[in-house]
Parts: sequence; structure tokens; C-alpha cells
Amino acid sequence: DSGETILKGMGELHLDIKVDILKRTYGVDLIVGQPQVAYRETITKEIEDSYTHKKQSGGSGQFGKIDYRIKPGEPNSGFTFTSSVVGGNVPKEFWPAVEKGFASMMQEGVLAGFPVLDVEVELFDGAFHAVDSSAIAFEIAAKGAFRQSIPKAGAQLLEPIMKVDVFTPEDNVGDVIGDLNRRRGMIKDQEAGAMGVRIKGEVPLSEMFGYIGHLRTITSGRGQFSMEFSHYAPCPQNVAETVIAAEKEKKAAK
Repeated sequence: DSGETILKGMGELHLDIKVDILKRTYGVDLIVGQPQVAYRETITKEIEDSYTHKKQSGGSGQFGKIDYRIKPGEPNSGFTFTSSVVGGNVPKEFWPAVEKGFASMMQEGVLAGFPVLDVEVELFDGAFHAVDSSAIAFEIAAKGAFRQSIPKAGAQLLEPIMKVDVFTPEDNVGDVIGDLNRRRGMIKDQEAGAMGVRIKGEVPLSEMFGYIGHLRTITSGRGQFSMEFSHYAPCPQNVAETVIAAEKEKKAAK
């Protein structure tokens, strides 16, 4: 809708190279904005809840009631759905519609609109109407249930954590480690070699923008680094509040 094209990469340097290739090789004249971090959302506690979708507007209406549990899933499990409904309170033919409704809402979380990770939903009871119930009614009920329950389930913002591998001359080890610590980094290992020291750590991606230039400054141009995605981890509260406020402001401006 905005006319933007999103270019994805492993980090700032990777994106710079892609942009350079588009300009030099293909002659594409690009106007690029600041890199954006791919945050995610999840939940932190299990809840049991109920939601009823009911609509009457002449003729046959819409009705679907679901009783369900939502809880955090295993890391990297994405979205999982099960039904333990016994009897005919929610006929089996409507279970896929409930699953579809919940799954479709995983694309946009309630905190800042980022995709949601690792959620388990169990449908355990509900109710239907012989005339007014349909697959679409139960799908709408599931969507409403997601919006209602995710905030109650301790919605949490996640940030991408990168594996960072830095090579530095021995003279600059203290400066490099101090700088990584200021970037909320966690040092995992150090290896001394004939030509310098290799430092391995994990650092939030949001703290790594502009890093290559800074590393060259503090190592007099001799430092090198590489990084790759490791995992998602909960954002500290102050970081989460800043990100959520910025996303709301961005959406309001559109």
C-alpha cells in the first residue's frame, strides 16, 4: 500500500551489499530507509478462556462458541492446535475453521503488530446452533478469541539475537569487549592466536547497526567481524516500550 519494497538480509552490511548490487549491476536507483529489526511476539503464561461470536441480522444468523486453552509452545514450534472436544458441542467439521481462525491471527501480534511465535491452542468445549453455526462463524470466533486472550496470556516482545564473531589485535581486546557489553552483548568465548584474539558472543541485532565502522575506529582499522542469526529472546522492558511506542507512531502516521 505504501509503495515500499522490503529488502531482507542478515544484517546492515549484508543489506548494503544487496543495495550496491542493485545499483551497480542492475542500474536500479534506490532510496533506502534505515534498517528495521525483525521483532517477534509471543506469550508467557497459560490461560483458559471462552469466546462467543453471535450475529443476528434477519434470516439465518451466525453463532459459534469456543472454550479453549492458550499456552506458550516449545521454542521454534510455531503454532500448534489440538481439539479435545468430546460429544457434539463443537462438531468435528468446524474444528479446522477454529484452527484456521487462530492461525491467521499469528501474523500480527497485539503489542506492535509483529508476527507471533510459539503458541499452543487447545479447543476443549463450546457450543453450536443447528441453523446459525457455520465454518465462517467459528473462524470469526477464533479470531475474536485470539484478540481477547493474547493480552491476558502475558504478551511479550522478542528480539533477534545474533552470534557475533570478532577478530581484534590483542592490544584492543579490552575496548572491544567493553563495547560489546555496552551493546547488551554476552561474551561466550575468547581464543588467542598468533595474529590476534577471536571473541565470540551474542548481541541483540538492534545494537549492531553501525558496528563495523565503530570496530574499525577502536582497532585502528584492524578489527573484523561476522555475525549470523542465533535465536529470539525476550526484550528488556525499556527496549520493548520504546519499540512498541515507535511502531504505534509509525502506524498512526500511515
